[in-house]
Order: sequence, then C-alpha cells, then structure tokens
Amino acid sequence: MAGVNLSEESARIMATNADFIGTQMRSIKEEKFLIQDPLHDHINRLCQKHGLQNASSEVMDLISLATQERLKLLTEKLCTIAAHRMEAYRNDSRFEVTTDIKTQLKVFEQLDSLERKRREEQEREILMRAAKSRSKQEDPEQLKLKQRAKEMQQMELEQMRQKEANLTALAAIGSRKKRKVDSPTPGSVPGGPGQATGSSFLTNLSTPSSTSRRRPMPRIKRVNLRDVLFLLEQEREMKKSQLLFKSFLK
Repeated sequence: MAGVNLSEESARIMATNADFIGTQMRSIKEEKFLIQDPLHDHINRLCQKHGLQNASSEVMDLISLATQERLKLLTEKLCTIAAHRMEAYRNDSRFEVTTDIKTQLKVFEQLDSLERKRREEQEREILMRAAKSRSKQEDPEQLKLKQRAKEMQQMELEQMRQKEANLTALAAIGSRKKRKVDSPTPGSVPGGPGQATGSSFLTNLSTPSSTSRRRPMPRIKRVNLRDVLFLLEQEREMKKSQLLFKSFLK
C-alpha cells in the first residue's frame, strides 16, 4: 500500500508502546487535608445553631481544600519574610548605607572607655597623693585612702608579674611557622607528578569529579516569632485579631 509495509509499521508501533501495553490507569482517592469526622461534627453544630441544613461532603472537601491553600499561602509568605530578614543588603551595590548603628555604638563605647580611664586616673592620683602624705594627725578617711592605695599598687604589681610570665611562656614555646603549600616534598621535583602546586590543588578542589559529585543541599529557612507577628500585622483578617494581641504578650 503506497510502499508502506503494514506488518513492519505495526511491529514498530508495538515496540515503541511496549511499556504502556497491558497497563491499567486508575484514579487514586485524594487524601483530605483535614480529618473529616471532627470537621463534620463542628460544621453540623454550626449549621444547627444558625438553623441551616447539614452540610454535604462536597462542602467538607471544599473547606479542607481552602484550609490547605490558606496555610500554604501563609507558609510561603513566612518564607519570603524570613528570606528578606536574613538578606544582607550591605553587599548590594544598589543600596547605600546612610546610618550605621554599629559604628555609632562603637563610638559611644570608646567615649565611655575614655571617660572610665579618666576617672580611674583621677582616682589613682588621689590615692597616690594620700599614700605619700606624711601628716601626723590622720583622720579615718585618710587611712582608708592609704589602704586602697596599697591594694591598688599590689594589684598593679600582680598584673605586671602575670604579663611577664605570659611573655616568658610564649618565648619558651617559640613562634609557630606555617608550612607553605607550595613547598616541595623531599624527593619530588617542583611541578612534577609527586608535587601538587597551590593553583592545581585549588583547581582540583573547585572541580569535583563525577564520582564525588554532591547534590545541592536545600536551604533551610528558619522562621521566628517576629516573622509571624509581622505577617499577622500585614494580614487584613488577622491584624485586629485576639491572636495577634496575645502573641505580643509572649
């Protein structure tokens, strides 16, 4: 028939669809997201309360599917909020830092440290003057200042001894020298097969072989209470709910 061998074509079709021949397709019952019995009882109680007829199974399926989609949407929003919270905008060239709180806090800490040192120096000067005084009639306050001056001198001597002991211990241990990566091993020729240079070593690490190829691990996003509160504040149905106000009290 027009140069077509029907037996060959039939054999070719049978060989192509051999995997599907003899198989039977059947539908699988969809598993409901919510447990049906408690849901059915709760909805029937609400229907009786408002004078309505009992809800059918289609209503149960619709409510279960709507709940699943709602929770899925909330989960996706929480993941987006957590990703935005963890994102470092400092490295993005499209953003410019206008206020650096950490630098301001460091400046305040340095000012506090300078003020503390100044007060300590003043107190130390007062104590040293009291310790050097040679008055015969000394009041109890003067004696207390002399005692504090002696204690301060002892603490300074102890700190100096501790510092000298640490320096002596470090000198006895000696400086630790790191072995160079490109240093040739004994009996090997530089650049030969017995030696791997730094560049080739890094190249071997950066290009994994087919046997040691690893699958990319999924990134886990951690959601905290602040993310949930932010989501509740943005949702129109939840921003005035009791759940949000109770969450602020935790």
